[in-house]
Amino acid sequence: MYHFIGIKGAGMSSLANIMHDLGYSVQGSDVEKHFFTEIGLNERNIKIMVYDKNNIKEGLIIIRGASITDDNAEIIEAKRLNLEIITYEEMVGRLTTKFKTICVSGCHGKTTTTAMLSITLPNTNYLIGDGTGYASKENTYFALESCEYKRHFLNYTPYYLIITNIDLDHVDYFKDIDDVIDAYNSLANKTVKKVIMYGDDPYTGKMILDKEPITYGLSNNNDVIAKNIEYNENGIKFEVYINDNLFGKFTLPLYGEHQLLDSLAVITTCYLEGLNSKEIQYNLSKFKGAKRRFSEEFINDSIIIDDYAHHPNEIKATMNAIKQKYPNKSIVAIFQPHTFTRTEEFASDIAKYLNLANYAYVLDIHPAREKQEDYPNITSNIIIDKLNNGYHLNMNDAKILSKHKGSVYIFMSPNDLSVLEKELKELL
Repeated sequence: MYHFIGIKGAGMSSLANIMHDLGYSVQGSDVEKHFFTEIGLNERNIKIMVYDKNNIKEGLIIIRGASITDDNAEIIEAKRLNLEIITYEEMVGRLTTKFKTICVSGCHGKTTTTAMLSITLPNTNYLIGDGTGYASKENTYFALESCEYKRHFLNYTPYYLIITNIDLDHVDYFKDIDDVIDAYNSLANKTVKKVIMYGDDPYTGKMILDKEPITYGLSNNNDVIAKNIEYNENGIKFEVYINDNLFGKFTLPLYGEHQLLDSLAVITTCYLEGLNSKEIQYNLSKFKGAKRRFSEEFINDSIIIDDYAHHPNEIKATMNAIKQKYPNKSIVAIFQPHTFTRTEEFASDIAKYLNLANYAYVLDIHPAREKQEDYPNITSNIIIDKLNNGYHLNMNDAKILSKHKGSVYIFMSPNDLSVLEKELKELL
């Protein structure tokens, strides 16, 4: 029996679903609070308990989530019983050796690209960072969202490696952008078949690779190029050229240049595995988006969008996608900063892109793995002070938001803002 400590985490819940599908006995524990990631676990009748040292018994194999600290009561008990404790990334690493694994890496776009792959490339198992996971022993491929934090993805064995971009993030771990590039370089040189990377990125070109990659992008120096692009309120139309030859024409229900580029990564992978353009187009046309990535709900003349964006470039991409799809709507941004170190590093850029909205509301910083006392001068005010129409917001302030009825409301944070969203929906 595998016991997942922190089973409601996005990656952990996906992994638990996969392990269950592969025939293993699975259970887990977490905090009592409800998370959207529980859907797949409940569908499989996977037992979820509240953290308690009495959950830990002889014979269990422990899977430990990345956010679980040594003072967790279950970890302490597991060590006392001398149980095998495997980290999330170590367990995923074992699975990557059993299939042709496509590691989807990048500072932005991992979830959407992995979700696209899961429906576009036949016979694919998948682990997506939105709490979604599925596997069959009979499948050939394993599409895996691969996070660079603390170089965790170096536990994996990629058959293909997709690099959607390289950017400075996780500044509590990485020293600078060169440190980030070094991490990606190490994973690229472990890749068995081919590295597929965004060629117009300012940092992928600085990598030193053992094998020639295949690049995709919008400029003519790439191997796979999108041309004759049309953005409209219904999506994106474009042509794909591979090695200067027309591969196919695509019409996708997607918004923003970032989603076009994610689809190019998927098209390139499928091309390398022998799929034709019509098959790829048909499969991609069914893509409805990943959970908490531009997830929309319509209430009368208001639109509520839930999105995971927390890095400045993600906020920028999300705001531009809204402007493409809803050019005549007022935009109300609701943002919760994630970690003190990220807020301190990127406050100016976060404010710059929140200013693309007509109004911006900023909640208190979600600390995640950090503590406020270590960053006494870092609050959400360092963002709010730089906003044109910016205000502080509490989680129970939905009534303030409701005065913008008829707008596009965009909620952005890795943290769960569903309580605030739910109250706003009721008011609307």
